Amino acid sequence: MSSAPVISPETLARVADALAALARAGLPALEARMLVSHVTGLSRVQLITQDTYGIDEAARAQISDLATRRLAGEPMAYLLGEREFFGRTFKVTPAVLIPRPDTELLVEQVLDRLEERDAPTVLDMGTGSGIIAITIALARPDARVWATDASADALAVAMENAQTLGAANLHAALGDWYGALAEADVPPVFDLIASNPPYIAAADAHLGQGDLRFEPASALTDHDDGLRHLRSIVAGASARLAAGGWLLLEHGYDQGEAVRALLANAGFADVFTAQDLAGNDRCSGGQWLVQNAGERSSLK
Repeated sequence: MSSAPVISPETLARVADALAALARAGLPALEARMLVSHVTGLSRVQLITQDTYGIDEAARAQISDLATRRLAGEPMAYLLGEREFFGRTFKVTPAVLIPRPDTELLVEQVLDRLEERDAPTVLDMGTGSGIIAITIALARPDARVWATDASADALAVAMENAQTLGAANLHAALGDWYGALAEADVPPVFDLIASNPPYIAAADAHLGQGDLRFEPASALTDHDDGLRHLRSIVAGASARLAAGGWLLLEHGYDQGEAVRALLANAGFADVFTAQDLAGNDRCSGGQWLVQNAGERSSLK
């Protein structure tokens, strides 16, 4: 693979010079504008109307570095340090997955099932940047929402986002899946559990392509068949769900049937799969109706 072009800072004296130099290097116009805007603080309109605006030496060096990294494939979200989700801007770092529009479907399904519940308790496991938990917490200020993650760095990003966006009803617990709840001050059961776990199979070629090359592997793949974490979440959910509670899971486009089977075999009712905008299976869930604790699923 050939190395990315080196963009000389000396060619970036003015906004117009910078945009032209980035275009010659092969950077798409939109990305070039985003990088220059990020460094200079100029809006898109100002980039056009103030194209003779002078860029100082430090800013030129920063633009050069960011553009070179982008041409080498590094995701824009990590270069800019943010990504939009559900109409809000979230901080992202290489410690967390980059938010994707597909996950908005999971949030929509969650909010639909919380409509008739007052002051619901919600658990988001493997929260990453916190996009699911925070969006729910902001949409339902009466809810008590807990976010967990096995990565302390990821959980720190989530809590910073919660503070920035004003999600005061969000609480955090560090640990792996249900293990995060052992020492935390959390409710014994929840009205709804949601998760977007690592579901890419270890052998999937996509892990070596595009943005996925730069994202944390532990947040992308279970280093197995793609269903290992989904099995664990389903198996442990009955002990943590109130009667009538819901478990909702994001998964791969080809995993809908398998996840529905996991839910049905574990005793969930009203099992369903929702499709994303591309028509692919993307989110499955079921309702826990068993009220007798002795009848709870013993699946492990």
